[in-house]
Amino acid sequence: MADTLTITDNRTGRTYELPITHGTVRAGDLRKIKTGDDDFGLISYDPALVNTALCTSRITYIDGARGILRYRGYPIEQLAEDSTYLEVSYLLLNGELPPRAQLAEYTRAIDAHRAAPDGFEQLLDGFAKHPYPMGVLTASVAALSTYHPESRQIFDEAARREAMYTLIGVVPTLAAYAERHRSGRALVPPDPSLSFPGNFLAMLFGEPGKPYNPQPVLERALDLLFVLHADHEQNCSTFAMRAVGSSHADPFNSAAAAVAALSGPLHGGANEAVLQMLAEIGSISHIPEFITRVKAGDGRLMGFGHRVYKSYDPRAKIIKRTADEVFEITGKNPLLEIALELERIALQDDYFVSRRLYPNVDFYSGLIYQAMRIPTDMFPVLFAIPRMSGWLAQWEEMLLDPETKIARPRQVYLGPDRRDYVPPLHHDRAGKERPEAERAIVHGLHAVRPGADGQRVGRDSRREHAAHPDRRPLRHEAVPAVPLRRSQRRRFEHRDAARTRTRAATPQVAVHDRARLLRRRRSAR
Repeated sequence: MADTLTITDNRTGRTYELPITHGTVRAGDLRKIKTGDDDFGLISYDPALVNTALCTSRITYIDGARGILRYRGYPIEQLAEDSTYLEVSYLLLNGELPPRAQLAEYTRAIDAHRAAPDGFEQLLDGFAKHPYPMGVLTASVAALSTYHPESRQIFDEAARREAMYTLIGVVPTLAAYAERHRSGRALVPPDPSLSFPGNFLAMLFGEPGKPYNPQPVLERALDLLFVLHADHEQNCSTFAMRAVGSSHADPFNSAAAAVAALSGPLHGGANEAVLQMLAEIGSISHIPEFITRVKAGDGRLMGFGHRVYKSYDPRAKIIKRTADEVFEITGKNPLLEIALELERIALQDDYFVSRRLYPNVDFYSGLIYQAMRIPTDMFPVLFAIPRMSGWLAQWEEMLLDPETKIARPRQVYLGPDRRDYVPPLHHDRAGKERPEAERAIVHGLHAVRPGADGQRVGRDSRREHAAHPDRRPLRHEAVPAVPLRRSQRRRFEHRDAARTRTRAATPQVAVHDRARLLRRRRSAR
């Protein structure tokens, strides 16, 4: 059986044979389907790219129907159980898990880029007093490009890798510094003796000049969350990274675009929305009432359902087990019991099961972050820190793909057809064009309007105009016909002043002599 798709265009009766590759039809092949020579060709319409593959990739595999997530072929469950974030980061960038020696070398390379650039604290002084952390992180990542101009050499592998190591290493430092700065605490520099997650906890919660020993369970929990968030295929922020990078922007500016996309509440802020929902429920006894309101359309069940997963998010299962370990150290979060009961009821309710609404990664991650005393509006930042490795892997893959072109999607235009420009002077206050009889045209220093017989009324017909029964006031009268702009008034004032000076300098001679003098002056200029 041939891997082709046969399409019959009912508009013309023609039949087209389109090849199918990897279960896809190239959108460009649809342009063969035309109604005539002047037809551009058929284009696909897919808002939000719900069913459109924008690239081929070898990094992350997701099967949403079966709840499968793999990095470079490795199941997420195995990586979460046995690996570390930096090992996974190496895997995403290079395609293979590193041997021990290469992992040690990679770790040293990341550690060497942990320090913030000189003058970064002064950059923080330029933000508002209590800024939104993701706004600061977006600006800070973009500012890094000014410290690393060599990063614009994106096809130089050494320069490209240097920029990638810088982003992975320094972003946790920028995030911690931003939080400490807005809370008025002194900055804590990175400690190369600590692990990647331990160093972040030290910069966030440590004291300057004092050693910080992260709690092992919390350190491991944060590392596991970093592993789970390292990449997730072609989501909104990854698409932003690829789209901006397709213009050959440097990796810092491309990453800043990805951070900005992640800052939206529908993407990186979802776990914050879960905490708000649990707080609004307030008590286990209120859950049935909340479920009823959700079914009636009066509210949303946050942390349930996913654009890709139509079964239990594999990451959510792992986080749920980790939450129990964290709460043994920090004490139980009062919202945990509400979350557990809400999940139990929802998974037994046909309304949610039939719609394949299962807990996703955001349902429990916010509870863990809150138990670790991380501010709620910092949650998206803890999403961006590990996702940087995935973004950079996707960015480099896009850059080296021979099929890559600058992102330039088509559109379906539904706006007005061709129409002629009408000067603003001919519009009324509502922005509509005035009828011809209502237009006023500035002529010299006087307003000129169409008269009753269609003739222009101006300075030379002032008497006739004043006597006309249907007359309208001129500009020099009480009701102005058309107010002059400031620039128009100045132009007229300068002209009158020039005329006055000319008359004062001209001798009182005969009219024809005065005209002769004026002609001589003009020719002299």
